[in-house]
Amino acid sequence: MLQILMLDNHLLALDKPAGLLTQPSGSSEDSLESHAKAWLKEHFNRPGNVFLEAVHRIDKPACGIVLFARSSKGLSRLNAAVRDRLVRKVYRCRVEGRLKQSAGRLEDFLLHDEHRSRVVSEGTPGARLACLSYKVLETGANGSLLEIILETGRYHQIRVQLAHLGNPILGDVKYGSTKSHWQKDAIALQHFQLTFPHPIGGREITLQSEFRI
Repeated sequence: MLQILMLDNHLLALDKPAGLLTQPSGSSEDSLESHAKAWLKEHFNRPGNVFLEAVHRIDKPACGIVLFARSSKGLSRLNAAVRDRLVRKVYRCRVEGRLKQSAGRLEDFLLHDEHRSRVVSEGTPGARLACLSYKVLETGANGSLLEIILETGRYHQIRVQLAHLGNPILGDVKYGSTKSHWQKDAIALQHFQLTFPHPIGGREITLQSEFRI
């Protein structure tokens, strides 16, 4: 069952469960996008193909908001809004340990190798600057809950930057978490809130996912 956050002629926003790809890959056709296309065809009684393109993706083991464009005009304008930094993405995550500061900003250079990223020194060929801001919302025996404002959208950015800081996301064994029992096929990372201008008219829209990590 799709969790629909918004639907109109140009947009479809869904709340993705953890463990599901955003888009089909070479190894699996099962994805949020394929489920959404099937639902749209049935819901609107469309006999042929439907236009649906992801404006952004979130990692398979993460959960939360994914925004799709339902028209080429919508896709073009939303991609332009992303380039112009008019889109604001807020994540929440649970990490191991306590952070030294209650809030801060991380700037690292990341290199994408195969199916993972790593922090490298500035000037490394192929490395790209990754920036995010964080705030600690709570700290307890099971680690810390953070709110993240993502400034750039690098591959596995939040996961690798927090791991490099010494606070890997719970369940993210790929980047050093010792809490492999978090949830099946999931890590404690959620795309919690998304703000963007509507592609038709520019009205600012804020969507929020049900908090569940």
